[in-house]
Amino acid sequence: MTNSSDVGVAVVGTGFIGTVHTWALRRLGVSVRGVLGSSPERGAAGAQAMGVGHAYPDLETLLADPSVDVVHVTSPNDAHFEQVCAILRAGKHVICEKPLAMTSAQSAEMVEVAKASGTLAAVCYNIRFYPLNQQARGMVAGGELGDIRFVSGHYHQDWLARPTDWNWRLEADKGGALRSVGDIGTHWVDLTSFIAGMKATEVFAELSTFLPERQKPVGPVETFSAAEGQTEPVKIETEDAAMIMLRYPNGARGVMSTSQVNFGRKNVLNWDIAGSEASAAWHSETPDHLWIGHRDAPNQILQRDFTLMNAAGTAAASLPPGHVEGFADSFFAFFRQFYGDVMAGARADASTYASFEDGHYEMLFCDAVLQSAREGRWIAIADQ
Repeated sequence: MTNSSDVGVAVVGTGFIGTVHTWALRRLGVSVRGVLGSSPERGAAGAQAMGVGHAYPDLETLLADPSVDVVHVTSPNDAHFEQVCAILRAGKHVICEKPLAMTSAQSAEMVEVAKASGTLAAVCYNIRFYPLNQQARGMVAGGELGDIRFVSGHYHQDWLARPTDWNWRLEADKGGALRSVGDIGTHWVDLTSFIAGMKATEVFAELSTFLPERQKPVGPVETFSAAEGQTEPVKIETEDAAMIMLRYPNGARGVMSTSQVNFGRKNVLNWDIAGSEASAAWHSETPDHLWIGHRDAPNQILQRDFTLMNAAGTAAASLPPGHVEGFADSFFAFFRQFYGDVMAGARADASTYASFEDGHYEMLFCDAVLQSAREGRWIAIADQ
């Protein structure tokens, strides 16, 4: 394949994130061959709503389509393992939404299946691809912050703040044993690990469920949309919020929190990394500004501007300075890099998207958080 229009793509899942993937794929210029819904009826309705000409009746039919080279998996978490393994064994490249799997045993097997397949496999940690997060990674790697000492921040939302709010992620058998940590917390962990150039080795966690009972609608509910109609009370076993302390291999320390019940916080991720020479911080609501802190000089705000950024930051940017790049743009930047590797036939040394090994680490992180919360002590994150 020599250009993006030669690449055929299918999207599994027709909800909010599946739609976002499709937007970015169209912008990239690849050919979206079809979509797969949770049922043939929902697939057909989703295809029509997304402007895609074809809906596959089942995964087997999708995998038998020789025109499909890459599959994007945006289905609920409990479907990832079987779907992704089947896709890889069919010899197709895959991008899987986070978290990679329901358990670390599943994610470990997925890593091995991906290696054996000889295809490209990535986890959709798109927040890496805000240009200033790539910029910050380059700054850390270049020694501009010195030795990393302290990493802090949070990822907060409010879309599950009321007892009448509902989504499949609230059910442990569909979303996993951890909700706020597994869903948005792994985004924060992946991003700060990526920027700092190292992964936490131990955690100490406390989990809180403020709404132990919720009203579940009888019918399906799209992510970030309001439920309507008849409901039934359901006991909630997953956490609304988490507080987690971190230890890093170089002696650095960290602290993070997650919440899906903070009113007014629609989708807010921030990180602050302090080094021995300088600090840096980023806030997702102002994604085109990177704060850089000094002791003996004025603090700085670096606006996203390719004439001022390092090579890593510039490579992720698409728009001129002053034209804000946001959530949807991060998917485009990610896919642009991934599909460049698809056309080249291998992952480039400079590629920065999350691998299945990264996704497996996030599952091990979740294991350690859950064990720490249950036992009230520091837990090592296994198999780094």
